[in-house]
This record gives sequence, structure tokens and C-alpha cells, in this order.
Amino acid sequence: MTADDSYGRLDDDDYPAYTMGRAAEMLGTTPNFLRAIGEARLITPLRSEGGHRRYSRYQLRIAARARELVDQGTPIEAACRIVILEDQLEEAQRISAEHRRAVGPPNPPTAA
Repeated sequence: MTADDSYGRLDDDDYPAYTMGRAAEMLGTTPNFLRAIGEARLITPLRSEGGHRRYSRYQLRIAARARELVDQGTPIEAACRIVILEDQLEEAQRISAEHRRAVGPPNPPTAA
């Protein structure tokens, strides 16, 4: 991938643009925290050709939410589960809204 190819992906939320060190710095946490949420399967960073973890903006938002919960005293495993459930709920609500738009408004009852 050339620099021009990478530049075009800067607004791609799923592009793994951030190294572990940069991601930890942006989140105000440690690389160990990122490893721990990876082990809890909250996020799975992609790997560079050299085997280094790379994180996307979407993954950083997920990690930031987990960090909020951990900072409030929630154990990391529980925080990861909460974030997973929140993400699943958001996705279900999005799909439901799309379905309602596709089906249209309900028909009013007819007078007998």
C-alpha cells in the first residue's frame, strides 16, 4: 500500500491506523490495558506485517467506553461484557429502525 492509498483511508473508521503505543496514549491508558481488553475479546486488533497490533478509530471508541467503566470501578471482564452488550443493542436498534422505515407506518384500523 502506498502513502496515497493510506491517505484516502483516513476517514475510514475501520482502518487500523494506530499503533498500540499511540492508541494507549490517545486513551490515556497503558498498552497492558489494550492487551487485557484484547484477551477479553472486546476488540481484536489487526496485525502489521511485522506482527504489531494496529487499532482502528472504531476500536478506540470501544476501548474508551471500557476504560470509562473500569475507571468507575467495574472489573475489566465485566466492563468488556457491558460494552459488547451495548454495541449489540445499538446494532439491533439500528436494524429495527431500518426495518420500520422499509415496512412503513402501520395501517390504521378500519371502521366496521
